[in-house]
Amino acid sequence: MNSPIIQLLVLAGIAIFLILRLKSVLGTREGFERPPVAKTESDERRDAFEVIEGGPDHDITDHAEEGSEMADALAAMKRADDSFNVGEFLGGARGAYEMILMAFENGELDDVVPYLSPEVYEAFAEVVDEREKQGLKVEATFVGVSDTTLAAAEFDADSGEADITVRFTGEFTYLVRNAEGEVVEGSATEIKRQRDSWTFSRTMGTNDPNWLLVATGE
Repeated sequence: MNSPIIQLLVLAGIAIFLILRLKSVLGTREGFERPPVAKTESDERRDAFEVIEGGPDHDITDHAEEGSEMADALAAMKRADDSFNVGEFLGGARGAYEMILMAFENGELDDVVPYLSPEVYEAFAEVVDEREKQGLKVEATFVGVSDTTLAAAEFDADSGEADITVRFTGEFTYLVRNAEGEVVEGSATEIKRQRDSWTFSRTMGTNDPNWLLVATGE
């Protein structure tokens, strides 16, 4: 056997040995395996913005300055009740503002008693009763809330009581008629803008999810 044929046989043997060796180390692929996909620029941006453990809680910092007393109080509320979410709370407070304000203006407080502290209910009821004594009737239509801002937050770790104050700017039409049906105040077409600061309270970690309106102001 001449030399070139011997060299080819030796090289072929080496190649077969390497193939068998690679199979034993890497294994054999069966079926379809998706090839690795290179990360796109959007994937890299998403990874860059992932919040790592110990990073800022944007649910809080979107509404309160990071490191402020208000932000610390909100964080303590979250630790006491993991179902609490600041954004969801503000959405609920906005809905409560419309519901309670219109119940007060239209003299229909019975519908909102579960959402009022006894003190706030008594103050509202006193005004409603005085209007009725004078024969006055309010006609109000809610237009919307143009601004909802978190104004203050306090948390008592011992009692679990949380207090959050929200500033609202509400818009609605408002008129008052006397006993004869004459308009004595307001207009059915002119939109009235009203600013209110309402404080809601709840004991965190309890089964009752309702926040009570405990104070009102301008």
